[in-house]
Amino acid sequence: MTGFARVRRTLAAGDLVLSIKSVNHRGLDLHFRLAPDLDSFESALRSAVRRRVARGHLDIHAAWDRRASDGASGLNLPLLEAWLAAFREAAREGGISATPDLNAALRIPGMFGGPAPAEPSPEIERELVAAAEEALEMLNGFREREGAAIAQDIRRRCESISGLAAQIESIRSRAAAAFHARLKERLEELLRPAAIDPQRLAQEAALAVERSDISEELLRLQVHTRQAAELAASGGEIGKKLDFLLQEMNRETNTLLSKTAALGEIGLQITDLALAAKGEIDKIREQSLNLE
Repeated sequence: MTGFARVRRTLAAGDLVLSIKSVNHRGLDLHFRLAPDLDSFESALRSAVRRRVARGHLDIHAAWDRRASDGASGLNLPLLEAWLAAFREAAREGGISATPDLNAALRIPGMFGGPAPAEPSPEIERELVAAAEEALEMLNGFREREGAAIAQDIRRRCESISGLAAQIESIRSRAAAAFHARLKERLEELLRPAAIDPQRLAQEAALAVERSDISEELLRLQVHTRQAAELAASGGEIGKKLDFLLQEMNRETNTLLSKTAALGEIGLQITDLALAAKGEIDKIREQSLNLE
């Protein structure tokens, strides 16, 4: 599901800004863009995200604006001196005469704010993880509201599939008489002017109906549809379970389509209804990608 959250924290050492953007994805796909001073905290952030999110593509961005020490000019003199020394050494080895470009030097990350601390502060890590948890709380609020709307749409489509299956069942009950009439018509064309044995005609019609019986497929379709609707109403992490049920529902509709292809006019009616059911299943599958 989609969502966005941003959290800002002000610390004695500087300002921290963390943002999280989420889009649909089958699994959990995490991408981090952290300020250099925060790179060592990626593992802690990853654990915090995994505790609260199970599915989606998440972009996590953390910026750190380190505050200069009191009384300092704000210029990282050790870094500037190191850059100037490296510049002069490169010029000497290359045998070239050049003047350092201070404008370029001042654009180097970390040039302002004084020398970086030897190790990231544990306080920064705690505040970063706390900011991530706050942002995830906000993000999950967006996702839950979207999930509730999606679940309602899924339940509505499940009701539609159940109604279509009931219509197919009503039409199926007329299949035996239709087969009998169609088979008699064909046999009359083939055997004219020979007589047709009524008993043999009834047996052949019964066999044809048995081969095209879709009562089990309809029963399983109704059961899976009811389970999908109940699952959508239950909340929680339902994406993978719903995927499985949709596969089964699609399989049942494909089977009843293949079994009723030779039913003539009745078969065409069943085909129209089954294709409509498949359309609803496909729409539910698209929505299921938005759920955890």
